[in-house]
Amino acid sequence: MQQKKLFESEEAIPLQSLSPPSPEAQEPCTTRLEQLIWAQGYKNLAGVDEVGRGAWAGPVITAAVILDPERIPAGLNDSKKLSAAQRTTLAELVKESALGLAFGAQSAAEIDTSNILEATRQAMIQAITELIPEPDFLLIDAVRLPKVKIPTQSIIRGDAQSVSIAAASIVAKVYRDQLMTAYDTEYPGYGFARHKGYGTAEHQAALEKLGPCLIHRLSFRGVVKKEAHFGLLSPIPPSF
Repeated sequence: MQQKKLFESEEAIPLQSLSPPSPEAQEPCTTRLEQLIWAQGYKNLAGVDEVGRGAWAGPVITAAVILDPERIPAGLNDSKKLSAAQRTTLAELVKESALGLAFGAQSAAEIDTSNILEATRQAMIQAITELIPEPDFLLIDAVRLPKVKIPTQSIIRGDAQSVSIAAASIVAKVYRDQLMTAYDTEYPGYGFARHKGYGTAEHQAALEKLGPCLIHRLSFRGVVKKEAHFGLLSPIPPSF
Protein backbone atom coordinates (compact mmCIF):
# COMPACT_ATOMS: atom_id res chain seq x y z
CA MET A 1 0.00 0.00 0.00
CA GLN A 2 1.39 3.41 -0.98
CA GLN A 3 1.84 5.69 2.03
CA LYS A 4 -0.15 8.90 2.01
CA LYS A 5 1.94 12.03 1.51
CA LEU A 6 1.54 13.21 5.09
CA PHE A 7 5.18 12.90 6.12
CA GLU A 8 8.48 14.29 4.98
CA SER A 9 11.84 15.21 6.47
CA GLU A 10 10.91 18.69 7.62
CA GLU A 11 9.76 20.00 10.97
CA ALA A 12 6.11 19.88 11.96
CA ILE A 13 4.04 22.92 11.09
CA PRO A 14 3.05 24.54 14.40
CA LEU A 15 -0.20 26.37 14.91
CA GLN A 16 1.13 29.33 16.88
CA SER A 17 -2.30 30.69 17.77
CA LEU A 18 -3.25 27.52 19.64
CA SER A 19 -2.10 27.91 23.22
CA PRO A 20 -3.59 25.18 25.41
CA PRO A 21 -4.02 25.98 29.11
CA SER A 22 -2.43 23.99 31.87
CA PRO A 23 -4.46 21.02 33.17
CA GLU A 24 -5.06 22.92 36.40
CA ALA A 25 -6.61 25.84 34.50
CA GLN A 26 -9.09 23.86 32.44
CA GLU A 27 -11.92 21.47 33.14
CA PRO A 28 -10.81 18.06 31.81
CA CYS A 29 -11.86 16.95 28.38
CA THR A 30 -13.94 19.73 26.99
CA THR A 31 -14.07 20.57 23.28
CA ARG A 32 -12.21 23.87 23.86
CA LEU A 33 -9.14 22.90 21.84
CA GLU A 34 -11.24 21.31 19.11
CA GLN A 35 -13.42 24.43 18.82
CA LEU A 36 -10.34 26.62 18.34
CA ILE A 37 -9.08 24.38 15.55
CA TRP A 38 -12.45 23.86 13.83
CA ALA A 39 -12.97 27.65 13.86
CA GLN A 40 -9.84 28.03 11.71
CA GLY A 41 -11.31 25.85 8.99
CA TYR A 42 -9.86 22.43 9.78
CA LYS A 43 -12.41 19.69 9.15
CA ASN A 44 -10.63 16.40 9.88
CA LEU A 45 -9.03 16.98 13.26
CA ALA A 46 -7.54 13.76 14.66
CA GLY A 47 -6.65 12.98 18.25
CA VAL A 48 -3.68 10.64 18.67
CA ASP A 49 -2.56 8.71 21.76
CA GLU A 50 -0.68 5.58 22.83
CA VAL A 51 -1.01 2.90 25.47
CA GLY A 52 1.50 0.37 26.77
CA ARG A 53 4.55 2.57 26.59
CA GLY A 54 5.75 1.63 30.09
CA ALA A 55 4.80 -2.05 30.03
CA TRP A 56 7.37 -4.85 30.30
CA ALA A 57 5.60 -7.00 27.73
CA GLY A 58 3.40 -6.67 24.68
CA PRO A 59 3.30 -4.04 21.95
CA VAL A 60 2.80 -0.33 22.23
CA ILE A 61 -0.58 0.43 20.64
CA THR A 62 -1.63 3.78 19.21
CA ALA A 63 -4.93 5.11 17.94
CA ALA A 64 -5.92 8.06 15.78
CA VAL A 65 -9.53 9.23 15.96
CA ILE A 66 -11.47 11.86 14.02
CA LEU A 67 -14.57 12.70 16.01
CA ASP A 68 -17.78 13.91 14.41
CA PRO A 69 -18.40 17.37 15.96
CA GLU A 70 -22.13 16.61 15.96
CA ARG A 71 -21.82 13.18 17.64
CA ILE A 72 -19.22 13.40 20.39
CA PRO A 73 -19.91 10.74 23.04
CA ALA A 74 -20.51 12.09 26.53
CA GLY A 75 -18.05 11.09 29.23
CA LEU A 76 -14.81 11.07 27.24
CA ASN A 77 -11.82 11.39 29.54
CA ASP A 78 -8.31 10.13 30.17
CA SER A 79 -8.65 6.34 29.92
CA LYS A 80 -6.72 5.92 33.19
CA LYS A 81 -9.48 7.77 35.03
CA LEU A 82 -12.21 5.42 33.78
CA SER A 83 -13.22 1.94 34.86
CA ALA A 84 -12.84 -0.98 32.47
CA ALA A 85 -16.61 -1.06 31.96
CA GLN A 86 -16.72 2.66 31.19
CA ARG A 87 -13.86 2.33 28.70
CA THR A 88 -15.56 -0.56 26.92
CA THR A 89 -18.82 1.35 26.61
CA LEU A 90 -17.13 4.52 25.40
CA ALA A 91 -14.95 2.62 22.94
CA GLU A 92 -18.07 1.22 21.29
CA LEU A 93 -19.62 4.68 21.15
CA VAL A 94 -16.47 6.11 19.56
CA LYS A 95 -16.40 3.31 16.98
CA GLU A 96 -20.04 3.95 16.09
CA SER A 97 -19.84 7.74 15.88
CA ALA A 98 -16.31 8.67 14.76
CA LEU A 99 -15.63 9.88 11.23
CA GLY A 100 -12.36 7.95 11.22
CA LEU A 101 -10.49 5.48 13.43
CA ALA A 102 -7.18 3.66 12.90
CA PHE A 103 -4.62 1.80 15.00
CA GLY A 104 -0.87 1.37 14.96
CA ALA A 105 1.40 -1.07 16.78
CA GLN A 106 5.04 -1.81 17.42
CA SER A 107 5.98 -5.21 18.83
CA ALA A 108 8.31 -5.92 21.74
CA ALA A 109 11.03 -6.90 19.27
CA GLU A 110 10.63 -3.63 17.38
CA ILE A 111 10.76 -1.70 20.66
CA ASP A 112 13.97 -3.50 21.62
CA THR A 113 15.51 -2.81 18.21
CA SER A 114 14.95 0.95 18.37
CA ASN A 115 13.69 2.34 21.66
CA ILE A 116 10.28 2.94 23.17
CA LEU A 117 10.05 6.59 22.09
CA GLU A 118 10.94 5.85 18.48
CA ALA A 119 8.64 2.82 18.47
CA THR A 120 5.80 4.97 19.79
CA ARG A 121 6.41 7.51 17.05
CA GLN A 122 6.38 4.81 14.38
CA ALA A 123 3.14 3.36 15.75
CA MET A 124 1.56 6.83 15.74
CA ILE A 125 2.65 7.40 12.16
CA GLN A 126 1.14 4.04 11.21
CA ALA A 127 -2.22 4.98 12.74
CA ILE A 128 -2.21 8.44 11.16
CA THR A 129 -1.26 7.06 7.74
CA GLU A 130 -4.05 4.47 7.85
CA LEU A 131 -6.68 7.00 8.94
CA ILE A 132 -9.56 7.62 6.54
CA PRO A 133 -10.49 10.40 5.90
CA GLU A 134 -7.03 11.91 5.77
CA PRO A 135 -6.50 14.21 8.78
CA ASP A 136 -5.73 17.89 8.27
CA PHE A 137 -4.74 18.62 11.89
CA LEU A 138 -3.37 16.47 14.72
CA LEU A 139 -3.73 16.80 18.48
CA ILE A 140 -1.20 14.43 20.05
CA ASP A 141 -0.72 13.45 23.67
CA ALA A 142 2.80 14.64 24.59
CA VAL A 143 4.79 12.94 21.81
CA ARG A 144 6.30 15.10 19.07
CA LEU A 145 6.41 13.81 15.50
CA PRO A 146 9.18 15.77 13.76
CA LYS A 147 8.41 14.32 10.31
CA VAL A 148 4.76 15.28 10.21
CA LYS A 149 3.92 17.61 7.35
CA ILE A 150 0.43 18.67 8.44
CA PRO A 151 -0.34 21.06 11.35
CA THR A 152 0.23 19.39 14.69
CA GLN A 153 -0.03 20.26 18.36
CA SER A 154 1.50 18.07 21.08
CA ILE A 155 -0.05 18.57 24.50
CA ILE A 156 1.23 17.32 27.85
CA ARG A 157 -1.55 15.32 29.53
CA GLY A 158 -3.63 15.93 26.44
CA ASP A 159 -5.89 12.98 27.17
CA ALA A 160 -7.24 14.92 30.16
CA GLN A 161 -7.86 18.09 28.11
CA SER A 162 -8.97 17.13 24.60
CA VAL A 163 -11.95 14.91 23.78
CA SER A 164 -10.21 13.81 20.58
CA ILE A 165 -7.09 12.63 22.41
CA ALA A 166 -9.25 11.09 25.14
CA ALA A 167 -11.18 9.11 22.52
CA ALA A 168 -7.90 7.83 21.08
CA SER A 169 -6.63 6.88 24.55
CA ILE A 170 -9.81 4.93 25.31
CA VAL A 171 -9.97 2.88 22.11
CA ALA A 172 -6.23 2.17 22.27
CA LYS A 173 -6.53 1.00 25.88
CA VAL A 174 -9.48 -1.30 25.17
CA TYR A 175 -7.73 -2.67 22.07
CA ARG A 176 -4.51 -3.42 23.94
CA ASP A 177 -6.30 -4.92 26.96
CA GLN A 178 -8.08 -7.34 24.62
CA LEU A 179 -4.75 -8.26 23.05
CA MET A 180 -3.03 -8.86 26.39
CA THR A 181 -5.94 -11.06 27.49
CA ALA A 182 -5.39 -13.14 24.34
CA TYR A 183 -1.68 -13.32 25.15
CA ASP A 184 -2.57 -14.67 28.59
CA THR A 185 -3.87 -17.82 26.88
CA GLU A 186 -0.97 -18.03 24.43
CA TYR A 187 1.64 -17.50 27.16
CA PRO A 188 0.20 -18.95 30.39
CA GLY A 189 1.71 -18.32 33.78
CA TYR A 190 2.58 -14.63 33.46
CA GLY A 191 -0.80 -13.15 34.39
CA PHE A 192 -1.08 -10.92 31.32
CA ALA A 193 -4.88 -10.76 31.60
CA ARG A 194 -4.53 -9.13 35.01
CA HIS A 195 -1.56 -6.76 34.75
CA LYS A 196 -1.60 -6.30 30.96
CA GLY A 197 2.17 -6.64 30.78
CA TYR A 198 3.03 -3.90 33.27
CA GLY A 199 5.58 -4.33 36.02
CA THR A 200 3.95 -5.84 39.09
CA ALA A 201 5.14 -8.16 41.86
CA GLU A 202 3.18 -10.99 40.22
CA HIS A 203 4.80 -10.30 36.85
CA GLN A 204 8.29 -10.12 38.35
CA ALA A 205 7.78 -13.42 40.17
CA ALA A 206 6.61 -15.08 36.94
CA LEU A 207 9.66 -13.78 35.09
CA GLU A 208 11.99 -15.14 37.74
CA LYS A 209 10.28 -18.54 37.48
CA LEU A 210 9.68 -18.81 33.73
CA GLY A 211 12.01 -16.31 32.12
CA PRO A 212 10.75 -13.96 29.41
CA CYS A 213 8.59 -15.05 26.48
CA LEU A 214 8.65 -13.62 22.96
CA ILE A 215 6.45 -10.65 23.80
CA HIS A 216 8.68 -9.41 26.62
CA ARG A 217 10.78 -6.29 26.08
CA LEU A 218 14.28 -7.50 26.84
CA SER A 219 15.65 -3.96 26.80
CA PHE A 220 13.46 -2.92 29.73
CA ARG A 221 14.81 -2.85 33.26
CA GLY A 222 13.01 -5.44 35.37
CA VAL A 223 12.71 -8.06 32.63
CA VAL A 224 14.82 -11.11 33.49
CA LYS A 225 17.01 -11.91 30.50
CA LYS A 226 16.64 -15.63 30.03
CA GLU A 227 16.07 -17.48 26.78
CA ALA A 228 12.68 -16.63 25.30
CA HIS A 229 10.23 -19.42 24.63
CA PHE A 230 6.70 -20.15 23.37
CA GLY A 231 5.35 -19.28 19.93
CA LEU A 232 4.81 -15.86 18.45
CA LEU A 233 1.36 -14.29 18.35
CA SER A 234 0.53 -11.50 15.90
CA PRO A 235 0.71 -8.04 17.54
CA ILE A 236 -2.71 -7.12 16.13
CA PRO A 237 -5.80 -9.19 17.01
CA PRO A 238 -8.16 -10.05 14.14
CA SER A 239 -10.85 -7.59 15.22
CA PHE A 240 -11.61 -4.83 17.68
